[in-house]
Amino acid sequence: MNTRSSARTRAFVFTGLGTALLVAMLLSPFASSHPDGLDRVAQDHKFDAKASAETPAQKLPFYTVFEEYALRGVPEAIATPLAGLVGTLAAFGLAWGFGKLVVRGQAPHSPELDSPDEPLN
Repeated sequence: MNTRSSARTRAFVFTGLGTALLVAMLLSPFASSHPDGLDRVAQDHKFDAKASAETPAQKLPFYTVFEEYALRGVPEAIATPLAGLVGTLAAFGLAWGFGKLVVRGQAPHSPELDSPDEPLN
């Protein structure tokens, strides 16, 4: 991959990351407080009272940091935007790391194979 293409790819990735961080931090405080997903289904079908007192999520190491889409121990006004920031960076980091692991095992890209001007024989 040439340096120009690499710089464009890097700019695209970091522009996308910046956009995702802005959305996560600026729009997360406006998220609905109504139950969603399984919570809503459980309420609709009246089995929410059967929920376990100690959920498996409470046993995870990061449970002490996050609580209901917010960071514990910080002022309420910034708890949700900070959780959006941390969550977005964590998701990006995991995807980036996985991508690096997958790409590491592949052969280098050959730019001459991409040239549409020359027929392959």
